Amino acid sequence: MKVYLPDVSLIRPKAYPGERHHMGLFRRRRHEKIEYENIGAKESLTEMKDLSEQIIDLSYSAILFDSEDIAEQVNELEERLDKLLYNVRIGLMLAARNREEAEQLSGILQVASAAEQIGNASQDLMRIFEEGVEFRPFAPFFLKKGDEKIWAIRVSEDSDINHRKISELGIESETGSRIIAIKRGPRWIYDIEPERRIKDSDILIARGVEDGLKELVAYAKGEVKWGKYRR
Repeated sequence: MKVYLPDVSLIRPKAYPGERHHMGLFRRRRHEKIEYENIGAKESLTEMKDLSEQIIDLSYSAILFDSEDIAEQVNELEERLDKLLYNVRIGLMLAARNREEAEQLSGILQVASAAEQIGNASQDLMRIFEEGVEFRPFAPFFLKKGDEKIWAIRVSEDSDINHRKISELGIESETGSRIIAIKRGPRWIYDIEPERRIKDSDILIARGVEDGLKELVAYAKGEVKWGKYRR
């Protein structure tokens, strides 16, 4: 069975000789006190849900593309999950006036803890960078599992998606692919907001089924007109 193996050269710096930079991805400051943020439990849980989904995608991408930059972002997101879990815990303790209310609120705490555990597991997976393990040969085995893939796609200056907003394009509805990160020159963009514009030479890290990703590649290369711009 032929397995698609992404072009890691799109992500990895050209001067990368094969050894790890050991960027100190796990400089966790657990001795520092986490300060309580006055955020409601509902808002905190919503953010934790979004972050836990993003952290899974980025963890997979970090391994697939052998990227310490993405692994660093996974570490930062996990720290944010820790802070949000702390907020939820404090908020629930302040909200519960008696044992009965505390028992009713315990379900919310379990949901928040589950999201934070996803972050912990993802960060543990990123420790493969610290150990200097050469995991590239394992990538095809990851790709065999499940229908969805993660590809790195470069945007051509001739593409219809160039200089257009993600919300304007409706990439997910058009191709079934979701952009989870963008590499723009040396900079990484992880906050993929609807108003974010795609630019020439951007490298899109996209997740989706293979047929949809192939569609997105054709659009990004300018080989096919984007749906609504066809004449």
